[in-house]
Amino acid sequence: MNAPHSVHAQIGAQAAGADIIAVVIPSYKVTRHILGVIEAIGPEVARIYVIDDQCPDGSGAFVRAHCRDPRVTVLEHETNQGVGGAVLTGYRAAIAGGARVIVKLDGDGQMDAHLIPTFVAPILAGEADYTKGNRFFNLERLGSMPPVRMFGNAMLSFMTKLSSGYWDLFDPTNGYTAIHADCARYLPFEKISKRYFFESDMLFRLNTLGAVAVDVPMDAVYGDEVSNLKVSRVVTEFLAKNVRNFFKRLFYNYYLRNMSLASLELPLGVLMVLFGAVYGVSHWIGSARAGVPTPAGTVMVAALPVIMGVQLILAFLAYDIASVPRRPLHKRTLFRRPQHD
Repeated sequence: MNAPHSVHAQIGAQAAGADIIAVVIPSYKVTRHILGVIEAIGPEVARIYVIDDQCPDGSGAFVRAHCRDPRVTVLEHETNQGVGGAVLTGYRAAIAGGARVIVKLDGDGQMDAHLIPTFVAPILAGEADYTKGNRFFNLERLGSMPPVRMFGNAMLSFMTKLSSGYWDLFDPTNGYTAIHADCARYLPFEKISKRYFFESDMLFRLNTLGAVAVDVPMDAVYGDEVSNLKVSRVVTEFLAKNVRNFFKRLFYNYYLRNMSLASLELPLGVLMVLFGAVYGVSHWIGSARAGVPTPAGTVMVAALPVIMGVQLILAFLAYDIASVPRRPLHKRTLFRRPQHD
């Protein structure tokens, strides 16, 4: 087991091997479960990176003292960075270690390590760059999901679809993921949200790269852990950040990198709806104050722009839904992984 030293030094010291699959495990207050999680990881995984995110329980030292799996490397943060920061540290280490696919697995035992081959298969088959668990696939088993989590996930799913552009994905807060290393290299590590918004922000970043992301069905499993997902956080922080990402995605995908008919449909539709609404409401108020009915011609002038504007917005949404990336990024890039002896 590795002796403790700085994260960057540990990453730089990784031996260059021909590893195929690596697992990243953020570690924060999971000392009761993490050894069992590591033990359940099958032989298809070549390396396991445990990231101690300044855990008050000293989970990194705990793993180092009690785990004898030679695949395990413990990395330690000097300050707490949140789950996203821990995952990104693991990504860097796995890439430096020569991984081809990187799986993120929580250390609390709620993610079945036996599903790792299922998450990795679409990536190795060249069908996807990123796979993500979906606990809502089997509706018969949703009874185990706490109502607050189900409500929060439903809200987040719609907001994330809109902001990320992955309309065919669900369960955006699910942290069971796998990514092709050649795709992960293109991520703007310093810009990705490091804490609760990490999973949603990852989808937004992947869409701007044109990466293919797919859902992997899995069951919802909950033990005695307390959820950190608060409804108040969902409707405030998450809403604001998803709105920000939505407008950034529009600018990147429809105006900066590409122009299409949809680039005109959305702004024109919004302007027509606003014009019709403002025109109609202002004349209705004026007629109400004067005590006279609003003329039919005025109603038509207000209604027609609203109807046409809504049609243009729906046309844009149809185009956006049809534009979900279909060709994996790692098959389109010119990046070549170094050859190892």
